[in-house]
Amino acid sequence: MSIYPAYRSIILERRGTRAWLTLNRPEARNALTHAMMEEIGDAVARVADDPAARVLILRGAGGNFSAGGDLNAMQDMPPAAAPGEADPLFEPYRFFGDVLMALNDLAKPVVAIVEGGAAGGGFGMACCADVAIIRDTAKLALPEPKVGFIPSQIIPFIARRMGAGQLRRIAVLGIRISGEEAYRLGVSHYLTRSDAETEAVLAEVLEEIDRNDPAAMAAVKDVVLRTDTEPLTGTLDAAAHHLVGLLRRPEAPAGMRAFLNKQDPPWLADARAVNSSKDGD
Repeated sequence: MSIYPAYRSIILERRGTRAWLTLNRPEARNALTHAMMEEIGDAVARVADDPAARVLILRGAGGNFSAGGDLNAMQDMPPAAAPGEADPLFEPYRFFGDVLMALNDLAKPVVAIVEGGAAGGGFGMACCADVAIIRDTAKLALPEPKVGFIPSQIIPFIARRMGAGQLRRIAVLGIRISGEEAYRLGVSHYLTRSDAETEAVLAEVLEEIDRNDPAAMAAVKDVVLRTDTEPLTGTLDAAAHHLVGLLRRPEAPAGMRAFLNKQDPPWLADARAVNSSKDGD
């Protein structure tokens, strides 16, 4: 039995040390609804609280990552607010940004496998991953201006990944780019040209994650994310506190001895033992 609950629009499962979050509306190219975003937010929180999960792998079912917001669902809008009252649309859409923040800030590595279509929110989620693997045949897009609105909660995460210069062109024109161009622009870190190559790269990435101490990965990710939002002095202070805390643990000298003796660190052996058992719980 899975340690995670069953959801309607996503699948969350743990296989060994790896949590897999699959967007599971293939009939709609994994288009996002508010209910689906609630499920994704809940799933990310559960992975964050699961000490056995060392990495979160994000993928779409049926050959597409995500078509972005579900236009059919978006047309079913509540009545506009009365004068002086908050529009009831604000909170649901702002919540989308909170889910992206939780995914982006997860204190564990996030790996996204981007295949097929990745528009709007799908594009944004790919940019929240620490490692993105993209197929050459993938298509990423920000089509919202062409249908009368904007990708409001998504833009900051894409800008942080590729920079504002290229994003201005893509967002203003509302255009689609190929997987190859997305790789060239820095959206992804690996470009693959076959399903077999995708699986091989994913296996290599997960092997490298297994080689790293989970606490050290969480700390280094925190320091990197701080560089986007905090003054340099605060980031350096936080980094020093992380370093001191890590060095005071028994894992650090064990890792150093293993490195000097050209041996595997103890956490790698632990991960291999768990993952080889194929027991996700």
